[in-house]
Amino acid sequence: MIIGVSGDIGSFSEEAGWIYAAKAHTGSHELRYLIDMEGVLAALTNGEIDVGIFPFVNYNSGIVWPAFSAMGRYNFMPIDDLQLNVEQCLIALDDIPLNEIRALYSYTPAFEQCKGFINYHGYTTVDWGDTAKAARDLAAGLLPEKSAVVGSAQAAKSYGLKIIRQGIQDLQPNITRFIVVKRAE
Repeated sequence: MIIGVSGDIGSFSEEAGWIYAAKAHTGSHELRYLIDMEGVLAALTNGEIDVGIFPFVNYNSGIVWPAFSAMGRYNFMPIDDLQLNVEQCLIALDDIPLNEIRALYSYTPAFEQCKGFINYHGYTTVDWGDTAKAARDLAAGLLPEKSAVVGSAQAAKSYGLKIIRQGIQDLQPNITRFIVVKRAE
């Protein structure tokens, strides 16, 4: 079974994909990293994946609007949903004092979940489309010096980055629901 997820390696969608694979007893499976919801639904429509997984609501920040925008353009059938406690981390190349960080890069819904922390420190935020892609790009030197990323501990581990602060989200637990979809019949 080929499972398409709306994120890069180290994304929360990747974690949801592995959980679904174990839950569904898919046997042999492969994850495809399609970065966004549009990519997942397009790949599903084109028969490139068997199922797709992407976030559609977070109990703190609300509806994941890009998911609903993409869902309005494709025919598909929901087959399951998963809830995941999302712990957001502040990630950097090395240990850096919080007051030296100039900008945060991530996906806008991640910033929404961490408003209190971000506002307290007065950080500038830059939407990067995916939390794990931001981590990958930070590790690759594609982001400005003194930048940090909001994302998962797994993203930090996957790209050899340092977790500066864990659990920066406003609420605990920070539940995100992921929808599992297949092609419409």
